[in-house]
Amino acid sequence: MASVELRGLTKRFGSLAVVDNVSLRIDHGQLVCLLGPSGCGKTTTLRLIAGFLEPSDGEIHVGDRLVSSAARTMPPEQRKMSMIFQSYALWPHMTVAENIVYGLRLRKLDRDTIAKKLAAILATTKLEILAQRYPGELSGGQQQRVALARALVVEPETLLLDEPLSNLDANLREEMRFEIRRLHDQYRYTTVYVTHDQSEAMTTADLIAVMNGGKIDQLGTPEDIYDRPQSEFVARFIGASNVLKGTARDENHISFAGATLRVVGAKLTPNQSAAVAIRQHDIQLSVTAPAIPDNTVRAVVTRQVFLGANRDYMVETADGTTLRAITSTQTAVPAGTEVWLTLPAERCRALSR
Repeated sequence: MASVELRGLTKRFGSLAVVDNVSLRIDHGQLVCLLGPSGCGKTTTLRLIAGFLEPSDGEIHVGDRLVSSAARTMPPEQRKMSMIFQSYALWPHMTVAENIVYGLRLRKLDRDTIAKKLAAILATTKLEILAQRYPGELSGGQQQRVALARALVVEPETLLLDEPLSNLDANLREEMRFEIRRLHDQYRYTTVYVTHDQSEAMTTADLIAVMNGGKIDQLGTPEDIYDRPQSEFVARFIGASNVLKGTARDENHISFAGATLRVVGAKLTPNQSAAVAIRQHDIQLSVTAPAIPDNTVRAVVTRQVFLGANRDYMVETADGTTLRAITSTQTAVPAGTEVWLTLPAERCRALSR
């Protein structure tokens, strides 16, 4: 295994910087997810790490080797990396076993070694009974496991995954998230995983790098990213938080929609504009004014939808801000009703950017 380090990595297409001065260190055995919307630069970053693209500026180091710079790029086949694509790229005329050992045969390993490695990876990925089938005879989840087995069997220093679950249905996708994490815990390869799916990143990653506009907007553990977003983009993208815009009264209070809210997180600058994030399920909605009106805002329901396990409300505050609240199903409040929103102070997180 080897660490992967990006130092000021930049990739331009014409005047557009698709990857813009990205610096990131992935330690031995870590699984890091590059997470973000389409066009944020995550797949281009992965292709730069793989050696399929040359950087415009910056460097990529794997262990103590410089593998990419603006002056020199090591070819992909010399990087000791395995990559899994969205399409899986299995050979349709080869059996599962033949697909898995293809890389070993290219490396000219002896027959006994290939047989031992094949048996071990088939057992690990639970593919023994499918070894003699062809890809066309497999389900999407089985094909995904074959692609994983083929990538792992060659014992790469680095494993690269590009949206590997995007072609699976919802149930299979959820199952394979845990399978990828299980295999990572067993083999501990240094892994870079690209996805736009928050649940995939939260399930699989040691660290998440949230990308936006070619840059890393925030890097942290899944808990850090979810509970302590630092920017409006991260707050909205991870968990779809409401973002309240107001004016700071002091370091930890803001004026918003005619109310004063106590907040945690970044220290605010008095009399300056401030942004505060709160998740939809943290807002408490009531048709009666609370006895203790701390962190309470008046609003009017504009939409209410029953979703089985909960109700999804859209409300509008006095200053015209639209907020979303997820509540239990016990009480149905119709559109047009005035309500009181309680925003717990410990859940109102001031954003530093």
